[in-house]
Amino acid sequence: MQANPIRIGTRGSPLALAQAHEVRARLIAAHKLSEQDFEIVVIKTTGDQILDRPLAEVGGKGLFTKEIEDALLTRAIDLAVHSMKDMQTELPEGLTIGATLPREDVRDAFISLAFASLAELPTGAVVGTSSLRRQAQVRRLRPDLEVVGFRGNVQTRLKKLEDGVAAATFLACAGLNRLGLKDRIRSAVPTEEMLPAVAQGAIGIEVRDGDAATARLIAPLDDATTAICVAAERAFLKRLEGSCRTPIAGLATLDSDRLRFRGEILSPDGVRHHATEEHGPAADAARIGDAAAQDLLGRAGPGFFAAGA
Repeated sequence: MQANPIRIGTRGSPLALAQAHEVRARLIAAHKLSEQDFEIVVIKTTGDQILDRPLAEVGGKGLFTKEIEDALLTRAIDLAVHSMKDMQTELPEGLTIGATLPREDVRDAFISLAFASLAELPTGAVVGTSSLRRQAQVRRLRPDLEVVGFRGNVQTRLKKLEDGVAAATFLACAGLNRLGLKDRIRSAVPTEEMLPAVAQGAIGIEVRDGDAATARLIAPLDDATTAICVAAERAFLKRLEGSCRTPIAGLATLDSDRLRFRGEILSPDGVRHHATEEHGPAADAARIGDAAAQDLLGRAGPGFFAAGA
C-alpha cells in the first residue's frame, strides 16, 4: 500500500465518478495497486452549481474544470480526471494533459420513449438539449421541430423524457456506455449526420508540469491514437476561438498513419453552415486541425462568430 493515497480529483456527477473509477481501475491494473492506494476527491465546480440557465450565458468551457484545476495547483489533489470536451484549449500555467484514455464511441445518441430516430419525429415535436451544437444541428436537419433547453445530468434528462417535457433528447453514446445505460440509446446518430463535439468520448488526465512521479504513474494509460485525434480537434477549436455561443463540431479519425479531420461551424438557428475536411500524416495532427479552422474562417467571414455571440 502507498504511504499516502493518490488523490484523484473529479466532479461528483455519476458520469464523472464513473470516469474517475475507470482511471483508478486502470492504474490498479497497470501498477498492481489496490483501491486503498487511492482517494477519490469530489470537487463541486461552477458548472455543477449553475442549474437555472444555459452555461453558454455564463462562460461556457472552463465551468466544469476551474475548481478542479485550482485543487491541482494547490496540491490538494495529485491528478484530475476530465471529459476532454469540457476542457479549455488553453490550460492554466503549470498544468498539462499527461494522458488520454482510449476513446469511447464518439457518436451522439438519439433517445426517445416513442420514436426510433430523429427522422421519425413528427412535425412540431419537442427536442430537448442543452448543447448549442446539437440545437443548431437539429434545427438544420429538422427545422420543423421545436428545440428547447434541457439542463441536468444524464439521469435528470432521462427523467424529463419520462415526464413528457420533450419527445426526444440527445446524449453522448460514450457517457451512456460508461454508465451502463446503453439500452437507453434508441439509435446512434452517424457522424455524417451529426458531427460530434470536439474531443467527445475522450477522457483526459491532467497533472502538474514537472510532477515526474505522477507522470510516470499515468503514462501506461495514454492511448496514442486518441491523443493524436484529440490534438487535431483541439487545435481546430483553438484557432476558431469562437464565442461560447457559436456551435462548433470537429472529429479526427486515424487510419494507420493517415489522419482525416472533419469540422463544421453553424449559426445557432442552423440556417448557416460551413463544413471542411482535411487529410494528412498523423505527425501533423495539430497543423491539420489548425488548417481546417483557417479554411472555415476564410469562408465564413469575420462576422460569423460575432453573430453567434
